[in-house]
Amino acid sequence: MTRYLALLGSINIGGNRVKMADLKAAFADEGVKDLETVAASGNLILTDSREPFLIEMQLEQILSARFGFKSCVMVRTQSEVQEAVDDNPFHGVGSDKMVHSIFLSDQPQPGRFEDFFEERKSKGDERLALGDRVLYLDYVHGVSASDITGKLLERRLGVRGTARNMNSLKNILGKMAA
Repeated sequence: MTRYLALLGSINIGGNRVKMADLKAAFADEGVKDLETVAASGNLILTDSREPFLIEMQLEQILSARFGFKSCVMVRTQSEVQEAVDDNPFHGVGSDKMVHSIFLSDQPQPGRFEDFFEERKSKGDERLALGDRVLYLDYVHGVSASDITGKLLERRLGVRGTARNMNSLKNILGKMAA
């Protein structure tokens, strides 16, 4: 059995409102084991023996069937979450609230990130770097001051993703280690 973090995209933003207690109960009803929620933004720590992509598919199906909305789910091990903090080149340089690791459904096809990176050079102060199924992003002036959205990233990179800032990831890692 492996301890995983399931990152649910677009939870409690926009129209996708759900109480964490209801989310936890729905997943438990469907056999998800040893489940803990972290914050109210769709972070679930769970234990499972299956491959991450199978867990992702199951959780996405439950969200759709029980709550009526589509959400991307990214499942990562504790070491992968730790790497998303440690390998983020903006961590320790920018504000932990503004520096994000965006967990991607897959690695973008060659050239897509590079094209997006070049396009962004003249459009804002945000800083971008690509890791292994993670996009590192420093919003510099804040998320609300940027036009880089999840939908824009999905169109440009051709993969889905869900973001967490460094404060959230450090909190999650503390809970995963407990």
